[in-house]
Amino acid sequence: MWYNGVFDPVVIREGDGAVNAAREIWKKALVVLGEQLTSTTIRTWFSDAYAVAVEENTLVLCAPEEFKRDIIEQRYKKDVEKALSELFSQEFSLRLVDEETARRWQSGELKQPFLPGTEDYTFQTFVVGASNRFAYNAARKVAENPGLSYNPLFIYGASGLGKTHLLYAIAHAVHDAHPEWKVMYVKSESFVNELIEILRSQERYMDAFRKKYRDVDVFLMDDVQFVAGKNASEEELFHTFNTLHEQKKQIVFTSDRPPQEMLRLEERLRTRFEWGLAADIQPPDYETRVAIVKNKAVARGVQLPDSVLQYVAENITANVRQIEGTVSKLVAMHELEGAQINVDNVIRALRDMLSTKNEFLPSPDLIINEVAQFYNIDPEVIRGEGQSKSVSAARNVAMYLIRSMTGLALQEIGAIFNNRHYSTVISSIKRVESLLKTDPDLGEIIRDLKSSINGKFE
Repeated sequence: MWYNGVFDPVVIREGDGAVNAAREIWKKALVVLGEQLTSTTIRTWFSDAYAVAVEENTLVLCAPEEFKRDIIEQRYKKDVEKALSELFSQEFSLRLVDEETARRWQSGELKQPFLPGTEDYTFQTFVVGASNRFAYNAARKVAENPGLSYNPLFIYGASGLGKTHLLYAIAHAVHDAHPEWKVMYVKSESFVNELIEILRSQERYMDAFRKKYRDVDVFLMDDVQFVAGKNASEEELFHTFNTLHEQKKQIVFTSDRPPQEMLRLEERLRTRFEWGLAADIQPPDYETRVAIVKNKAVARGVQLPDSVLQYVAENITANVRQIEGTVSKLVAMHELEGAQINVDNVIRALRDMLSTKNEFLPSPDLIINEVAQFYNIDPEVIRGEGQSKSVSAARNVAMYLIRSMTGLALQEIGAIFNNRHYSTVISSIKRVESLLKTDPDLGEIIRDLKSSINGKFE
């Protein structure tokens, strides 16, 4: 089984106790729904609905009558998912089934796929070249001997080079060899947000939070750099690491930088990242890029002419994700428009893809929300008139990032921050620029915030 993103992981399928647990969750969800919907609505549409199972972050709910299933699907599904998300402090989804499907689900005939949506991310589909061979071989070794070889494994490199692919590949390989093992994959941002929510309002769930992350056989954390500088998260990750390492459970991290460059990370945690093996991934060389283009096209059922392979490989040099996007665009143009797959249409696909990407600049609201989350300050407080040291620092950083990442005019930025004069914006930006010359911690903060903001579009 695998766990991803729910503070109290449940994969409920077997036996009466499991069914009762699923139904207990549904009862609690109905209580929350009662605060959103009228009692008449709940009686009318949910009176004969019952929980079948909870798998990962999905509640399987049986509504025996077809017309009621349709009504719930069309009108109330979002309300139910909202109620479940409130219960678990994490995104939750609803799946509606009929009685026959419910019977088959409870009997075990129907099963959720392992790591749904990642089936294509295996070692077999990872294109190996000089730039990534070391990290690939290390990941394979870890998957073959979890907890015994290179623990922890720390994979680092720029965005879009295949780090997450290798994490998923490890997860699939371990699952194939040991289907009964618990494999935990989590983005560090989810780990941090989950902990913040528990500390704010649900501290009684702290034991469940710790059990979720420490009672596993393989622990995979993506983008661990976002934990740096967040004291409570670093503390929890430190103790999680120690617990798992002492039990010889496999730990794998990915990051956009090596441990020694994570300047805001606590020394005791940074040294633990260095206990095992650090493996970097560099941008792929030309031959590897050609192989990636060819493999991605074959996976889509398309054979590309050599001239197209060469053009894409020569013009996209730094990011595997952009190569994938270009191939997908080409195939879509061919399937939907009947366009020939030639160099002229590759140029068009590249132009469309890059111009579309450039249109999606981060909004000021997104930047302010990311800064607010980092500094643990309400976004409206940052926009407002507060002058405490922490609020002023957050506001200055937000103004600096909006200016550097969106190019908005100074007057427009001032308007966002309670109609401040543009001279105030200039002063805030210059203050940040000056501090960046002498304060390496602030440089790390800016770097992390930019990575987090840009990650919303990847």
